Amino acid sequence: MELIPPGTKIDFVGYRNVAILASIALIAVGGAIMVLRGGFNLGIDFAGGSVVQVRFGQTATAEDVRRALDGADVGAVTIQDLGGVANEFLIRIPQVPGQEESMTKRAVDALKAKFGADKVDVLRVESVGPRVGKELRQKAILAVLFATVMMGVYIWARFEWRFGLGAAVALFHDVFLTLAALILWNYELDLTIVAALLTIVGFSVNDTVIVSDRIRENMRKDHRAPLAAIINRSINETLSRTILTTGTAWLVVTVLYFLGGVVIQGFAFALVVGFIFGTYSSIYIASPVVLFFERGGGASRRRA
Repeated sequence: MELIPPGTKIDFVGYRNVAILASIALIAVGGAIMVLRGGFNLGIDFAGGSVVQVRFGQTATAEDVRRALDGADVGAVTIQDLGGVANEFLIRIPQVPGQEESMTKRAVDALKAKFGADKVDVLRVESVGPRVGKELRQKAILAVLFATVMMGVYIWARFEWRFGLGAAVALFHDVFLTLAALILWNYELDLTIVAALLTIVGFSVNDTVIVSDRIRENMRKDHRAPLAAIINRSINETLSRTILTTGTAWLVVTVLYFLGGVVIQGFAFALVVGFIFGTYSSIYIASPVVLFFERGGGASRRRA
């Protein structure tokens, strides 16, 4: 099945300067958002503390829950009304080393005293100590960095160094802009988001490999054609496959975002945004990097 007719000649390379300027602008805006928001909104996995998800058997508001916890000595709690779910709330209790369990118990007891023991249903309790949170944070950063660098090295070894460099730049672009979008929409950064980022890295590399492989194939067929023309031809030849693959995956994660529930909404949102950036970067970030180094890459091109 081909959505794009054979012989399509869209001038992707001709728009590369505009696309690169747009990416630079998005990165600048993303950096400004991170600074203005004070960095990442770390979830319980990385910041430490406790999370209690409760459901009430009667009508309640976030303010009712806050008033019930005011005298429980549990610190400055954060209460999130799980929209679309009747009388269900997520309560985040700040970390106090050595008192995680007691603070959670005090919070639950205060809610039961206020609303009645038979009216409070505790659905989930999670506690993470400060040391564990710090270790998880460090490992998450290393996991994303290592995956990004190794994907670039893999493409470098399979194709040429400039293809690997283009892939690495594209992956950093995708991860950074996805993180900026998560901060802008006020999603917490937790282990599920790290899993989403690693998925985006793999998805983006998959698309980059397809385009790079077609570029190399066309370079072997026509040694005299300018590289810009070969890149354009290669992207157009793989465009139908890109749209089908990305489109079906994007539809799935979009449905997951709207219907999957609050718990995995951040994960699904990261994939929705990241898949778009991943496809865009394969065309307008990775390929232009290869073209940029063409002047010094004549010898390597002849070897290809």
